Amino acid sequence: MSNFLQILGSALALYIGWRVIRFYLSKSPLDNLPGPESESFISGNVAKLMDLREAWDYQRGLAERYGRLFAIHGLFNSKWLYTYDPRALHSIYVKDQDVFEESEILTTSFMLFVGPGLLATLGDQHRKQRKMLNPVFSAKHLREMTPIFNDVIHKLREAIAARVKGGTQEIDVLNWMGRTALELIGQGGLGHSFDPLTEDKADEFADSVKAYFPVSAQIHVVIQQLLPLLVQIGPASFRRKVAEMVPYGHSQRMIEISDAMHARSVRIINEKRAALAGGDEALKQQVGEGKDIMSVLLRANMSASEADRLTDEELIAQVSVLVLAAMDTTSNALSRILNQLAMHPEVQEKLREELVRARDDGTGNLRDLEYDEVMELPYLDAVCRETLRRYPPVKGLFRIIRKDGILPLSAPVVGNDGSLIDHIPVSKGMRIITDMEASNCNKELWGEDAYEWKPERWLKPLPRALEDAHIPGVYSHLMTFIGGARACIGFKFSQLEMKVVLATLIPAFKFELTDKPISWNAAGVAYPSVGDSMKPEMPLRVTPI
Repeated sequence: MSNFLQILGSALALYIGWRVIRFYLSKSPLDNLPGPESESFISGNVAKLMDLREAWDYQRGLAERYGRLFAIHGLFNSKWLYTYDPRALHSIYVKDQDVFEESEILTTSFMLFVGPGLLATLGDQHRKQRKMLNPVFSAKHLREMTPIFNDVIHKLREAIAARVKGGTQEIDVLNWMGRTALELIGQGGLGHSFDPLTEDKADEFADSVKAYFPVSAQIHVVIQQLLPLLVQIGPASFRRKVAEMVPYGHSQRMIEISDAMHARSVRIINEKRAALAGGDEALKQQVGEGKDIMSVLLRANMSASEADRLTDEELIAQVSVLVLAAMDTTSNALSRILNQLAMHPEVQEKLREELVRARDDGTGNLRDLEYDEVMELPYLDAVCRETLRRYPPVKGLFRIIRKDGILPLSAPVVGNDGSLIDHIPVSKGMRIITDMEASNCNKELWGEDAYEWKPERWLKPLPRALEDAHIPGVYSHLMTFIGGARACIGFKFSQLEMKVVLATLIPAFKFELTDKPISWNAAGVAYPSVGDSMKPEMPLRVTPI
């Protein structure tokens, strides 16, 4: 092992030396772009860009100072592009997807810890998986799942009611939103119940999913950047052995998280297959009665041609992908909405009035809303849209240039030499950061109040400049769910979940802030914690109505 470490150290020294020489001798078309000074030769500006607490203000400051396109310093001071220009985003995510591909840092991480699911694959393999999954996220299928959503969320309401029956109590809302999101994707997505929401008990799988993004975000930025190189050293069994010997707590925790997610995913797939083999009667005994996403996917996979069929490894990975993508993003977005409603009680009360009117069955009792009813409530929709606009759960994404090309801009930017730049040449290997929050809060498009949280902006015509910009997102002129072939496949599932939860909880409870300061951390998926702690939690005062 000592010889191996010596070789690895020598290779790393040679690589750093090459980067030093390249930095001082090579020229880049990015040299004429404005941007911040490097903070460090090793990590450039990346450490501050990815700092859990500093990233919010640092990235906003960069966007407001340098505008829609600028250059930053990446690992070993290599030049990276940073943009939220509408036309550039359209080129990256829609028009020229073969040029601008998902960063191997992200795909390698998902492949290593989750497996070859939708988040880790590229090209034809990704298209094949997406083609198989698309039908189960249609509005038609979601209509059929709405009763499942209502049943789960009634249990959530009852669980919270039991804890506040004596009056106002402080409750960790993030924990309850996470448990609910897991049970919703469990029953609606996997036909599997993870949590009856009736008692407080630890679940290794749930804990692992919830910990995935907070723990992975705390792995050192240099290790994250070098991961695509490290995974190419030796066979998987050797890398696993080396990883287990690394005395680094976050790495060890990620191994535990990966193992727990894989074990439960295998079990769920085996249960689904056994039920499908047992016929209709066996399916009726399953949670969701065979209408869940995974049952539909398995049936479609069995009848697919050999070329389109997913492997067992891919199917197992989809379980973890579905839960990981659906649980943290939606539960944290719901927590953000409740946090905003607690900060703005007048908005909370206005929303409550709309929901009570819509759910009134004519006798003073509240009924469940059908899919189309809950999706069309204007103020509920405005609150959800505005929160997803101002606070996208995923703030930014990396892309890597796979071949030389041109990145067009919607309007020229001024170069360091005073020239006007309306496009920028990009070369293979170059990296780009796309800032979703900066796009969603672009003052040129949304107005001077773009960084303010105002649900009412969605109740009147949107600015003409925004309409004309043709933002390439799949949702409401926003980049929250991105766009193109890698747009969030489950964004309609997420919308339904958020709206049904709010339609049930807001008429039943009042949510208020506590005296504990809430900090939002800029991990892969933003999450709240209390004060200086990094532990995911968000306490609110909850009062029964």
